[in-house]
Amino acid sequence: MNPHVNAIANRLSLRQPQRDSLEILDRVCEIVELSKARDLPKMLEVIGSEFPTVTDFERDFPSLCFALATGVGKTRLMGAFTSYLYRAEGIRHYFVLAPNLTIYNELIADFKPGTPKYVFQGIAEFATDPPVIVTGENYKSANSHHGDMFDFPGIVINIFNISKINTEVRGGKAPRIKRLSEYIGESYFEYLASLDDLVLMMDESHRYRASAGVRVLNELNPILGLELTATPQIEGARQTTAFKNVIYSYPLSSALTDGFVKEPAVATRENFDVKNYDKGGLEKLKLEDGVRIHENTKVELDIYARQSEREFVKPFMLVVAQDTLATRSAHAEDTLGKHSDIELF
Repeated sequence: MNPHVNAIANRLSLRQPQRDSLEILDRVCEIVELSKARDLPKMLEVIGSEFPTVTDFERDFPSLCFALATGVGKTRLMGAFTSYLYRAEGIRHYFVLAPNLTIYNELIADFKPGTPKYVFQGIAEFATDPPVIVTGENYKSANSHHGDMFDFPGIVINIFNISKINTEVRGGKAPRIKRLSEYIGESYFEYLASLDDLVLMMDESHRYRASAGVRVLNELNPILGLELTATPQIEGARQTTAFKNVIYSYPLSSALTDGFVKEPAVATRENFDVKNYDKGGLEKLKLEDGVRIHENTKVELDIYARQSEREFVKPFMLVVAQDTLATRSAHAEDTLGKHSDIELF
């Protein structure tokens, strides 16, 4: 095993599922060459011989999915992947996709030094030369902000919001990233596509896997795609299609057993009779009960934090619909639409 794996795992205090994922990436780099001059069918054959769950990359470039339960730490794993690929393979350019504005802003914060969840905390290479962060807002002027970015010796991490790109490509239009940049004489998209060491990392990839924006970004032709999601499947109107490129799976059941995710509290009512409610009324009652417990828990945690002089732990509420909002499901959207008076924090 590459010694960088141990060093990075220790420095970043990786949990076992994160370390397992890093070891798998290390093995992939041992058995195939990451290059644009590749034989894609041969790469699939080699990887599939050791990881039989990978039966198709499902893209025009090698793309592998790491399916980790929510709460295990996919963002920290992205930091570990980046650190390893830079140390072991000398890869300097990364393109990170976020599914929406909220996660996009969180990713930008987590990849910047000095923030509470900085993903490179303890990595020596980035202590003195932190990565250049290019975003959907500053890519046009990134070079002037960071000196000569194109000759920067360290790594450059591009973070973009796929939902914004999806909006821009409606009606067959080209996204803004494809428009000409006067400084570099080509679009920023063309510049990225010309790089011979670009790695694409897709956070919560199940939410936008088949979107128009992703099809445009396929033209970047990265040397490797790394998908991270807790839901390695696409839910259609009539059927669910599992990803064919899952190389590692760590489901919620394992996360609960290993203690990485707390067991959820379930609300119940005494002498409750479901026959007294129609479908809409039952959903509203369940949501209201859940929010009530959530708010009470938040107050108790706040009191405990104040009395013990410890950091406040933010509680979360999990709402499970028949299918996911990622596919614009009727049930999820209808549930949220009906009960818009209920706010979840």
